[in-house]
Amino acid sequence: MADATMNPEQKLRCLWKEMADVSQASAALGWDQETLMPANGQEGRGQVLATLAGLRHRLLSSPELSDVLDECTEAAEQGSDLEAMARLGRQRVDRARKVPEELAKALAAATSQGLAVWQEARKRDDFSHFLPSLTEIIELRKEEAAAIDSSASAYEVLMDEYEPGAQLTEIEALFKDLKEALVPLAQEGAEISSRLDLTGTQGEFALDAQKAFGAHCAEAIGFDFDSGRLDASAHPFCSGFNPGDVRITWRGQKDDFRPAVFGILHEAGHGLYEQGLPKEWQGTPLGSSVSLGIHESQSRLYENLVARSRGFWSWALPTFQELFPAEQGKTLDQLWPALHGVTPSLVRVEADETTYNLHILVRFELERRLFSGGIAVEDLPAAWNQEYEDTLGVTPPSDADGVLQDIHWAMGAFGYFPTYTLGNLAASQLFDAAETDLGDLEEQFSQGAFSPMRNWLGDKIHSQGSRWTAADLLERATGEAPQSQAFLQHIRNKIDALKAL
Repeated sequence: MADATMNPEQKLRCLWKEMADVSQASAALGWDQETLMPANGQEGRGQVLATLAGLRHRLLSSPELSDVLDECTEAAEQGSDLEAMARLGRQRVDRARKVPEELAKALAAATSQGLAVWQEARKRDDFSHFLPSLTEIIELRKEEAAAIDSSASAYEVLMDEYEPGAQLTEIEALFKDLKEALVPLAQEGAEISSRLDLTGTQGEFALDAQKAFGAHCAEAIGFDFDSGRLDASAHPFCSGFNPGDVRITWRGQKDDFRPAVFGILHEAGHGLYEQGLPKEWQGTPLGSSVSLGIHESQSRLYENLVARSRGFWSWALPTFQELFPAEQGKTLDQLWPALHGVTPSLVRVEADETTYNLHILVRFELERRLFSGGIAVEDLPAAWNQEYEDTLGVTPPSDADGVLQDIHWAMGAFGYFPTYTLGNLAASQLFDAAETDLGDLEEQFSQGAFSPMRNWLGDKIHSQGSRWTAADLLERATGEAPQSQAFLQHIRNKIDALKAL
């Protein structure tokens, strides 16, 4: 509790930490809900999460916090940490104060219930089971967007929650350009891949050994298991409560190790960001990641640019073969094509690098239409299937592999998907900049030397918290404004390498 003896920054830290602690408690209960909670705990958990959401909203929108932010703005020196804290805090407070507390609580309850309903609907392969919950969540999110800014499109308002400052027109133009570049690249890559042996990752892989191998790799790149853990869930995710408590999850397939291994390395990339956030800024507006696009850049960098590289597998293959004795004798040359083959597929989280952003494009198009009135919620399965046929040339045989495959809509996370593509682009840009500074990274990976890259990212990205905007942070790290050329060149290089096999 702030008191009159404190200076403005001390008051802000005190009040913000109280709100952040409530957020952390809510996040911990959300993690438990998706990993360990018994099925019959759903109703009670939803009520608790709604109560915490109401409390957090009350703290964030309190007149006392608003007054303290004004004091900090007046007291702060230009360019200081306090000025940045006051600026970011004001943005978040102003957004929260526009949303009625009852609406915040209703959203928390609806999404908590929605997660359980989605899990059951996916298990049943039945979109109709999820339809009432999804309809309610969408209506509540529309109501929230209108409360925040009725003059802007609802989708842009929601997108700003995940990627502050992103403009819908810019995202639309980005996806248009990417689609024009990626569709022919995907077609070329698929044609080349059809002539290659892509069976190198197929076989029988015990799930406990997959988890052990994934954990070994995550620890090697720097994920601290004294400050984190790895558990199973229906949809892999990362929850960072504070730098000392970061939880990542995974899921696997017995006949293909890629979903587990790349999924774990993906979430470990997120986890490294969370574990690397500045402790001195914890419980302040500066203590979190700057945007989900930057967050995704860390996960995609480790999943694709590190864990699919020849250098990484030169280092990892002996341990892989030790854990999977049936793979003894398999060479890197046999394995590499299967790690990079281009095959249009149904499931986003298992997509290859070339086609991945086309999966995001499908969701982006559907979300825009949902929030502009261009599609009814009940028509989503048919619209989803048509978009997949038009964009990737494949048609989902079921709702589970189609419209029900992602957890995000059950969470109410509309406007979230574009951040995946922004992260993909930023990952390549960061990797290139790191290699300019550090030398041949693949050679380092082949020796198990992952700390130079981790330390570089820690200095340039993790330790900066949300001190800078996403665009500014990327430019400070790489010397360039955000761009797509590095990513497209990476894809071009990969397809040329496949062609040479």
